[in-house]
Amino acid sequence: MSGNAQPHRWIARERLGYGEICAAVADPIQRRGPGRAWVIAFLGVLPLVLATVIAIGAVLTIGIGLSGVNTTVVWGFSIANYVWWIGIGNAGTLISSMLLLTRQHWRASINRFAEAMTLFAAAIAGIFPIIHLGRPLYSYWLAPYPNTMDLWPQWRSALVWDFWAILSYLLFSLIFWFTGLLPDLATMRDRAQSRLGRKIYGALALGWRGSARHWAVYETFHKTMAALAVPLVCSVHSIVGLDFAASLMPGWQESIFPPYFVVGAMYSGFAMVVVLAIVIRWGLNLQAVITPAHFDAMAKVMLFASIVMTLSYATEWFMGWYGGDHADRAVIAYFFIGDYRWLYYSLLFCNCLVPQALWFARVRLNLWALAVIAVVINLGMWLERILIVWNTLSHGHAVSLWRTYHVSFYDVVILIAPLGLFAFGFLVLARIFPIISIHEVSQLAHDAGAARGETA
Repeated sequence: MSGNAQPHRWIARERLGYGEICAAVADPIQRRGPGRAWVIAFLGVLPLVLATVIAIGAVLTIGIGLSGVNTTVVWGFSIANYVWWIGIGNAGTLISSMLLLTRQHWRASINRFAEAMTLFAAAIAGIFPIIHLGRPLYSYWLAPYPNTMDLWPQWRSALVWDFWAILSYLLFSLIFWFTGLLPDLATMRDRAQSRLGRKIYGALALGWRGSARHWAVYETFHKTMAALAVPLVCSVHSIVGLDFAASLMPGWQESIFPPYFVVGAMYSGFAMVVVLAIVIRWGLNLQAVITPAHFDAMAKVMLFASIVMTLSYATEWFMGWYGGDHADRAVIAYFFIGDYRWLYYSLLFCNCLVPQALWFARVRLNLWALAVIAVVINLGMWLERILIVWNTLSHGHAVSLWRTYHVSFYDVVILIAPLGLFAFGFLVLARIFPIISIHEVSQLAHDAGAARGETA
C-alpha cells in the first residue's frame, strides 16, 4: 500500500485524465437531473425521516417512559444508539486523518464521504443523550454560561463530558471536511452552467484560485488538522468509554474500555464506509475511481480490527476472572448463561467469527459478500453497545434490583428510523457537493501516468 507501488491500481486500468475525472464526479450534480434510483431512494427514506421526527417529538412531550427503561436498567436503546452512532462518526475523520498522515494514496477515493459520514453520524448521536434526559428542555444547562442562578455544570457527570466531546468533535470535523472541499468547490464554480451555481459555489470556494501559494497553505493546514484529528478522535471515544469505566458497576470499571471503544469505533466505521462505498460506486457509476483494490484494503483493516476486538473480549473475560471480585465474575457468567445470552452469542458470531472470512482474497473482492459482512459487523457492534448496558445494569451488586429490559415499540423506532435520516443526509449531499475528492483522485491519476512514463 505504499505510495510508489502500483499507483495505477487505485484508479481504473485505463488512465483517466483530469477532465474525465471532473466529468465523472461533477456531471451527476451539474449536468444531469436526479436519476430514477436517487428519486426512489429519496422517497424511500422520507417515511423514516418522518418517523424520526415523530419519535423525538413523542419522547419530548410524553417522556422517557415510552422506552423500556425501568428503575434498574436506567439506560436503554438511546444510550446504546448514542455510543453506536458516535463510534461510526469518530471513524470517518480518524480514517481520513490516519490515511493522510501515513500517505496512503487509496484514501483519495473514500475520504470525502467518510468525513461526511462523521458529520451526519455525530449530529445524530448528539440527539440521543438529549432525548434520554429526564428533562430535555434543560439540556442547555450542560454548557457553562453566565446566568443569574450561578449554575454551573457538574463536571464529574458523564453527560458534561459527552457534551464537550460531541460539540468539539463536530465543529472540528466540519472544518476539516470543508477545508478539504475548497479546491473541488472552485472546480464546481468553474464548471457551473448557471449564474446562480457560479455564485453559490464561488462564495463557498472562498476565492480559491489554485495558485502555488493557495496549494502550499492548503497542504500545510490540512496536514496540521489531520495531525490534530487523530488524538482528538481517540480522546472523544475514550471519553465515551469512560462514561462506563468511571462508574463502580461490575464489568464497567475496566481500564481497557477507552482503547477498546476506540478500536470498536474504527471497526464499525470502516464497515459503514464499505457499505457507503459500494452504494456510491454503484449509484454514481464511479467504478473507475473506487476500484476493487480499495475494498481489498478496507477489508484487511476490518479483519485486523476484528482480531483486536476478539482479543479485547478475551481480556475482559480474563480480567473478570483474575480480579477475583464476586460481582465481576457473576457478570461475566451472566454474559454466557443470563437472560441475554443468545444476543451475546450473536455478538461474538458477528464481530469475531464472520469477519474471519476476510482472510480470503476472493471474499475481500466480492462486493456482495463484503457488503453482507460489513452489515453483520455493524449489527454486532450495536449488540455490543446494548449488551454493555443491559448485562451490567440487569446484574449489578444488589440482587434485589436484578431486572431485565423489555423492548418497547418506541425503542424499535428510535433504532431504525435514524438510519433513514442518515441516508437522507447523504442523498442530499450527493446532489450538492462532490462525493469524491476530484483534486486528490486527479493527482493520483497524474502520478500513476508519470509512474508509467506517460505525459500528463
